[in-house]
Amino acid sequence: MDKKISIDYSYTLPFITEDMINGYKDSVLKAAKTLADGTGEGNDFIGWRQLPTERLGSEELKKIVEVSNEIYENADLLICVGIGGSYLGAKAVTEALCHPFYNMLSDEDRKGPKLLFAGQNISASWMNAILDQIDKAKSVYINVISKSGTTTEPGIAFRNIKTKMEKKYGKIDASKRIIATTDAKKGALRTLATNEGYRTFIIPDDVGGRFSVLTPVGLLPIGAVGIDIMKLLQGAQEASVFGAEQDLSLNPAFTYACIRNLLLQKGYHTEILVNYEPTLHYFSEWWKQLYGESEGKNGKGIFPASVDFTSDLHSMGQWIQDGQRFIFETVLNVESPMNDTKVASDKEDLDGLEFLAGKPLDEINKCAMKGTLLAHYDGKVPNMVINIPEMNSYYLGQLIYIFEQACGISGYLLGVNPFNQPGVEAYKKNMFALLNKPGYQDARKALDEKMKTLPSGKVTK
Repeated sequence: MDKKISIDYSYTLPFITEDMINGYKDSVLKAAKTLADGTGEGNDFIGWRQLPTERLGSEELKKIVEVSNEIYENADLLICVGIGGSYLGAKAVTEALCHPFYNMLSDEDRKGPKLLFAGQNISASWMNAILDQIDKAKSVYINVISKSGTTTEPGIAFRNIKTKMEKKYGKIDASKRIIATTDAKKGALRTLATNEGYRTFIIPDDVGGRFSVLTPVGLLPIGAVGIDIMKLLQGAQEASVFGAEQDLSLNPAFTYACIRNLLLQKGYHTEILVNYEPTLHYFSEWWKQLYGESEGKNGKGIFPASVDFTSDLHSMGQWIQDGQRFIFETVLNVESPMNDTKVASDKEDLDGLEFLAGKPLDEINKCAMKGTLLAHYDGKVPNMVINIPEMNSYYLGQLIYIFEQACGISGYLLGVNPFNQPGVEAYKKNMFALLNKPGYQDARKALDEKMKTLPSGKVTK
């Protein structure tokens, strides 16, 4: 494949200028070199940079393919248990590349297993629905994904799912259907997997959760529904090659990092990732975690938000067009759709849409995109367009790597460590104290005292 993803930043001009871009290039190249050399903060978590090259042809990849094929051929239900980066990457890729109603297809049409996710919340309704599906399915496999095995949400979910699986299949047979993706040597899940005889895959020590989609964390469930993970890795590898280009015009990751940070300097501190394909909704969710956890620290960072157009033009469109001017948009444009259909003819034309009869829906969708770009540009909203030749494994692999590389560069441009996430522990401490977790007695007392000092919030007469 000789095409590659490209970026059009025409709609960011004149909010920023070519002179500003040229003047900022050295900063971008310096940040990129810091990432490439491994000399910046968090450099013990940049193993994702080598993943595409190291995985291709590796023994580990052969094992992933072997087990994912087993699940594809034998299971009618696969449940992935994880939260954050342990599920969002797989969810993003499978939603983008599978049939939009994949789980609703017949077994014959779907071929692979239904795919469900658990452990990303603490909802009783969700868990009851998951357990109900285990009861109804004939052949169930579980992929539990956790570095430590002690994260609250997936830990609770796996307790209940494990109990249900052992009741359904018996302890020995259940253990053959449970696959743990976890630390190589330590942690609660590693200990449990060893004791129970689960098959295991390793989460690399030098890859953080939000960068882990191209590890077994993402590759196993992605392959289990029949998606070509080799092509996914090949696309990422290709992006890593042109990601070494020093010319910004030839390097989408550099261009993206450059433009978004210049816009931030001009006061645009909220980025909205826009798609015109609903199957990219969860790709946006993956992107939000990637950039939110990487940049949002030390009082810095661009706030990541997302919309699904044209649906959200009928809800968020008014605000984006006429609201406060601190936002910019990054548009994902899939140049060639997976398939297309034409508008049916209706001679009565009661809806006044007969002028569209015979036109391909993708052509109409592209006109909606172009019209929105122009309208938002006139409304003082800068826009970048990321052009994706096709939505397939290869180009999605490219896009993943481009965003990951640009994320590392952006973090260094901001002056933060893009590979840690200290802020996510605050809510956990409070939650454990409220639940009276052993060892949190002092935290509970402090929390009780703090609650007494909070304003009541009541309306006074």
